[in-house]
Amino acid sequence: MGGFSLSSAPLEPERYREALEDPGAGGYASFEGWVRDLNEGRTVRRLEYEAYESLAVSEGERIVAEAVARFGVTRAACVHRVGSLGIGELAVWVGVSAAHRGEAFAACRYIIDEVKHRLPIWKKEHYSDGDSGWVNCERCAAAAHDHDHDHGHSQRASPSPASAAAGHDYSRQIALPEVGAAGQARLAAASVLVVGAGGLGVPVLQYLAAAGIGRIGIVDGDVVEESNLHRQPLYGWADVGRPKAAVAAERLRALNRDVRVEAFEVHASAGNVDELVAHHDLVVECTDNFRAKFLVNDAVVRALKPAVFASVHQYEGQVQAYRPLPHWPCLRCLWPEAPRDGLVGNCAQAGVLGPVPATLGALQAMQALKRLLGLDAGETPALVTVDLLTLETRRLAARRHPACDHEHPGEDVPPAEAPLEREFTTLAEALESGLELVDIREAWERAHDPPGLQIPAHLPLSELMSGRAEFPSDGRYLIICAHGVRSLSLTEHLRSLGQAEVYSLRGGLAALRS
Repeated sequence: MGGFSLSSAPLEPERYREALEDPGAGGYASFEGWVRDLNEGRTVRRLEYEAYESLAVSEGERIVAEAVARFGVTRAACVHRVGSLGIGELAVWVGVSAAHRGEAFAACRYIIDEVKHRLPIWKKEHYSDGDSGWVNCERCAAAAHDHDHDHGHSQRASPSPASAAAGHDYSRQIALPEVGAAGQARLAAASVLVVGAGGLGVPVLQYLAAAGIGRIGIVDGDVVEESNLHRQPLYGWADVGRPKAAVAAERLRALNRDVRVEAFEVHASAGNVDELVAHHDLVVECTDNFRAKFLVNDAVVRALKPAVFASVHQYEGQVQAYRPLPHWPCLRCLWPEAPRDGLVGNCAQAGVLGPVPATLGALQAMQALKRLLGLDAGETPALVTVDLLTLETRRLAARRHPACDHEHPGEDVPPAEAPLEREFTTLAEALESGLELVDIREAWERAHDPPGLQIPAHLPLSELMSGRAEFPSDGRYLIICAHGVRSLSLTEHLRSLGQAEVYSLRGGLAALRS
C-alpha cells in the first residue's frame, strides 16, 4: 500500500496497517482522525465531506511522495473519507513504516499537516441547531492547525465544491491545450514563495494570483514609500508607510478569492530562509540585493526546490531559472562568490523606468507557471538577458560550474530534449506506440483494476524508492500511475540520471478512455 486515496466506505485501519508492514521497518506510526460530538460548544450530529477528487488525489499523492523522500521512510499512505459520517466514524487515516520510529513519527505528522493545508476538501458539520455550511478546508487550514483540531471549525465558509471550482474564471488559460482542466488543477494545488514585493515582485504576485496558484507566500520587510509608486502599481498613496507584504496580500485576496495568501513581514535572512522555502513548491526571488539572492539560492539548493531569479539594471535585466537536477546550474555556478551589494547600483542608485522590472517580473511569472504546468520539459539551462531599449533578447548557455559547492562529482548529464510526458487516449494506443509500459502503482491499487486492464510490467514505486527494485537502464518506457503525478516525478528523476527514452503517461490511467 502507498499513496493517497479517497473512500466513500468506512475506513479499515487494520487492513491499511498490514499493507504497510515491511521486514526492514522497525518503526510504525499512524494518525486517526475521528468525528467528535462537540465542536466549540455546539452538539454535532453528523459530518459531511466532499472533495475536488482529481485535484485532491493528485496533490495527496504528491504529499505522500514528499514525505517518503524527505524523511527516508519505507512506506507511507493516507486515506480520507468523503460522504456522510456519523459520530465516532474515522474520517482520515495516515500510516508510515520506517527503519526507525523517529522518521515514522515525523513523516506521519508532515502528511497530516500538509493534507490540512493543501487538499481541496470541503466539510459541513450538522449541529443540533443548524449546520456550518460548506467549509473549504484548504482556505481555513491555518486556523484549524493553530487549534490542532482534527475537525476544527472554520472562520470562513465557502460554497460547495462544484461552485467553488468555478468561482474564478480561468477559461482563457484552460482553453490552451497544454493547460486544460488538469493543468489548472496543478496550479490550484501549488504553493509559491515570492521573496520581495517590489518592482519585480509586484507583477509576479499579480500574474500568479490571477492564474489561480493555490497558495502564495509574500516575504518583504519593507514599507511602501512614495518612490515605489511609479514602478509598483499594486500600491497607492494611502499605503505609504504600511508594510508591503500586508498591503500586497490584501490586493491579491481582492484580485482572486480562490488564492490563499500569507504575508511574512520580514527580510529573508539566514535564520528564516530555510523554513520559508521548505513550505512551498517553488520560489521566485525578486529582491534588489545580492545578499538576499544568494541566501535564497543556497536555500533552494539545500531544499531541492525549483526557483526563478531576476535582476534589473537601468534598461536591462536578466532571468535565470533553477531546477534541482544534477546538471542544472545555480547562481553560484555563474558567480561562485556573491557580488558585494553596492558594486552594481540598485534602482535607487542607478534609476529605473517602471516597465523594465515589470517586464522582467512578467518573465519570472511565466517561468514559474511553465515549471508548475510541466511546460519546461526539455528546456536547457540558460541565462536570458533583455535590453528594453533595443528590444534585444539573448539566451546564454549556462552550465554547472565544476567548482560549485553543490556539484555532483562525476556527473555530466546533458539536458533531456524530449518532452517528459506522452499523451494517449486508450491503453491500446499506448501499447501500439512502441514503448514498453511500466505500472508503478502499488499492488493494492492494481487489485481494483477492471478485468480488461492489464499492464504486465509492474515495478511499485515504493520498491524502487527503497532500493528493493531497480528500473531497467536500457529500452524505451512509458511509466504509468493513477493520475500521472508519481510517474512524472520518476520520469524526471530517471532523465536526470541520463535515461532519455523514458516518458510519463500524461494524466495517468484516469485520463484514458475506458
